Amino acid sequence: MSPGKLASASEAAAPMAAGARLEAMRRRVRLSRVAVWVVIAAGPVALCVAVASTPTTVQTATPAKPTAVRTAAAPDPGGYAQLFLSAWLRSSAGDATSAQARLAQSMAPDVELPDPASDAQSTPQSVTAVRSAQREGGAWSVTVAAQYVDGSVRYYAVPVAADRAGASFTVTGAPGVVAGPARAEVPKSAYGVTVPEGDLSSAVGEFLAAYLTGAGEVDRYLAPGVTLSPVSPAPYTAVSVQQVSAVEEAAAAEQVSADGTKVRVLARVEARDAYGRWPLAYELILKARSSRWEVAALESGTSQDGGAQ
Repeated sequence: MSPGKLASASEAAAPMAAGARLEAMRRRVRLSRVAVWVVIAAGPVALCVAVASTPTTVQTATPAKPTAVRTAAAPDPGGYAQLFLSAWLRSSAGDATSAQARLAQSMAPDVELPDPASDAQSTPQSVTAVRSAQREGGAWSVTVAAQYVDGSVRYYAVPVAADRAGASFTVTGAPGVVAGPARAEVPKSAYGVTVPEGDLSSAVGEFLAAYLTGAGEVDRYLAPGVTLSPVSPAPYTAVSVQQVSAVEEAAAAEQVSADGTKVRVLARVEARDAYGRWPLAYELILKARSSRWEVAALESGTSQDGGAQ
């Protein structure tokens, strides 16, 4: 067959194929309409079956990244337990209308008041919460210490319930007398270097004298950029250094170290006032500059690792 005839046949076949496809689409539409009407006529059950049998494409959602949620710390009812025990120990069942008895009953409605004898131990001089242990369901056990005038101490475990927000507390039962907390073992001190009398111990003594007695200006003993106000009003009339210990060996050297050298020291001093003498301790960081030691920081408390770097 010639190329011209082949082209004519192809051009004629194209409309015929398109027409066949169009007719097939029309038949599918008619069949779909018939199927829908049949389902509707058959009732809701058949409609559900038809819908269930229809293949469905489900696109899985991309999982969202987890959001960090900051949980607030549980409220500690130690102060509440302390207040209750103080009122409870100062109340009596024989005088339920007293202010202390009413306070105790308002904080623990189901707890009976004590009934002390006339010659019983006097009321406590001070009451202090020393430990709080959280249990399940918002329950707490608070250990409270009661100290008496004769120096004796009695410990009580007070059960307390708290809501989630920490807005309300209730003592849920009578307090129980328990043993006091055991003494913890103290790690070996990091201040193992003995500092002899010399430039460093003198700098420490002069600084603490100015800091605690007002004798001299504190600023003259401070490193550049360090600001530290003295205790005011000055609580003591005299301060003397008893012992100075350090973390670094450089603190024990006879001469002042090179500029920029830092040492951490623990100074034990004796302070005096009109009422007696008082043993005190201070942690300090000193820095060498121009052949002298200057105070770079006054640390609060006692740090077992030697204080700040």
